[in-house]
Amino acid sequence: MELTASGDLVSIPHLLLRNAQKFGDRPAYREKEFGIWQSWTWLETAEEIEALALGLIDIGVKKGDYVAIIGRNRPSMYWSMVAVQMLNAVPVPLYQDAVAEEMAYVLEHCGSKYVIVGDQEQVDKVREVQETVSGIENVIYFDPRGLRKYDHKNLSSFKDLQKQGRRVKDQRISELKKQIEAITYDDTCIMLYTSGTTGRPKGVVLSNRNIIETSKNSSEFDKLAPGEETVAYLPMAWVGDYIFSIGQAYWSGFCVSCPESVETLNMDLREIGPTYYFAPPRVFESQLTTVMIRMEDAGKFKRRLFNWAMTLAQRVGPDILDGKEVGFFDRLKYFFGNIFVYGPLKNTLGFSRVRVAYTAGEAIGPEIFDFYRSLGMNLKQLYGQTEASVFITQQPDGEVRSDTVGVPSPGVELKIESNGEVYYRSAGVFVEYFKNPENTADTKDKEGWVATGDAGFIEEGTGHLRIIDRAKDVGKMADGSMFAPKYVENKLKFYPSILEAVVFGNDRNNCSAFINIDLAAVGNWAERNNVAYSSYQELAGHPQVLKLIQEHIAETNLSIAQDKMLSGCQVHRFLVLHKELDADDGELTRTRKVRRRIIEEKFSDLIQALYNGSSEISTETEVTYEDGRRGSIKAKLEIRDVPVIDKVDRKAA
Repeated sequence: MELTASGDLVSIPHLLLRNAQKFGDRPAYREKEFGIWQSWTWLETAEEIEALALGLIDIGVKKGDYVAIIGRNRPSMYWSMVAVQMLNAVPVPLYQDAVAEEMAYVLEHCGSKYVIVGDQEQVDKVREVQETVSGIENVIYFDPRGLRKYDHKNLSSFKDLQKQGRRVKDQRISELKKQIEAITYDDTCIMLYTSGTTGRPKGVVLSNRNIIETSKNSSEFDKLAPGEETVAYLPMAWVGDYIFSIGQAYWSGFCVSCPESVETLNMDLREIGPTYYFAPPRVFESQLTTVMIRMEDAGKFKRRLFNWAMTLAQRVGPDILDGKEVGFFDRLKYFFGNIFVYGPLKNTLGFSRVRVAYTAGEAIGPEIFDFYRSLGMNLKQLYGQTEASVFITQQPDGEVRSDTVGVPSPGVELKIESNGEVYYRSAGVFVEYFKNPENTADTKDKEGWVATGDAGFIEEGTGHLRIIDRAKDVGKMADGSMFAPKYVENKLKFYPSILEAVVFGNDRNNCSAFINIDLAAVGNWAERNNVAYSSYQELAGHPQVLKLIQEHIAETNLSIAQDKMLSGCQVHRFLVLHKELDADDGELTRTRKVRRRIIEEKFSDLIQALYNGSSEISTETEVTYEDGRRGSIKAKLEIRDVPVIDKVDRKAA
């Protein structure tokens, strides 16, 4: 199939056709299956997508239809989105780990007639929701394992649909060409549902203009080229994955590799060696935790070498990375550190070839951020939203700092309202919230300015944006000092032992915290210190573990005390929760953002105990098991005090 006569690149399908002609024999997708990497060129990818699009036409998919897509990162799922777009229909990716109830809301809300899924697990979820969701006419599956004895009346095979498309090509190809040629810049490209931190997810409608302008500008900002390699492993329902794995990939013509599974991701990263990489803070936190656990198990010589090298790296590594002046002997020592420590460590993590890496989604702890940059990894922060087609700000090379999120991305305007809330305007600004004009009007004004919901300010001189916290979460302590929970939580999560932290203190005399321990890190610590335990709950309540967490919080308080504006946010009391916060229990979003309101309601008895002077509390909590069953767990939790630095002492100092 050829590009439209005008040659206008007004949609992802148009970019695909251009890439098939311009980069035909270059790799577009890789997938690891059964331990073997398979590869598709741009020309082969175009042929696979065309066959699927023809098959979809033949079963009745038409312009304006909403097609849900549910599955893990694999070429077939990405091809499905583009095939749907060829028909000017709208792909709606869902989180594959969502429970049936969450899927039911999205499927009903968007009115999806067709659902494309990865495997039997997703087929079963869709069948379950069909009891309450109306209008689903056909479910198309990619992996046939376990489905042989299912009733295939409204169930189709992905590969069979492609075969059907190839059979009807002669009859249908002209119709497909007309559909592609008719796509305009302002037609809907994709609909993505927000994570829903404060209520029901909202369907964010993004046009071709939103996606392509954003992909173009952000690709040019970092000089992304056809030779880049990236690994797609984040949820396909998240806007970041769509921009990185389709928007930028199709604009720049680079290759997207899909790992075999979550369990093999680290090995697959090492094999691919991505040059362009993205991960939310939780991934970088998890990888750092793994590194620290391994170093605790290493011999004395290795530990001493590691500590020496990292002390040097933290002092001069970022300056060397940014091309700043560093003394000859420090450069020489860093050179040897790279041979013996930094290089092998980056290789273990799969980062040996990374040219540009980003983190976003929520604030990353400065210690974690600086750790990776000290290794010579060009890790930068961006600030974005689904409603912005991701990019609002980015950090230019040479201007990377842990305390800012960069300057406005190309084509983006910023302003700060009198209440401190950040607003932006750009070509990437979403069209609307689907079937929700009230929320659309509340978020985007008539001039196109969008309220981010975040509090921040623009630095004088540098033009960099600094985000303080979510505007709704930033408050005041009882004495009038600022309360910014995320600032404290990110500092706490630097410690490998702490997986998650939730800080309270708005309108109160002091701050307190819930802590989730990291089972892998604390379990390793327990093994080395001969601490016996049989469950997460038992380990979380062990006196030695509580003492360890108490020491971490005390160290964090020392750091917080140095910040005049936020020194009142030191944590006075804490407890270690008896369960991990879980998206299935509604405590986190599918992108692992804390749902503060739900946590405050669900654990109100624990919060009350933190502030009424109790030293322990008995509680019972409802939980959701992996198979969907509900149950409850009982526990007696110990509450501990933590030393804080008095304000008077700080002034005297």
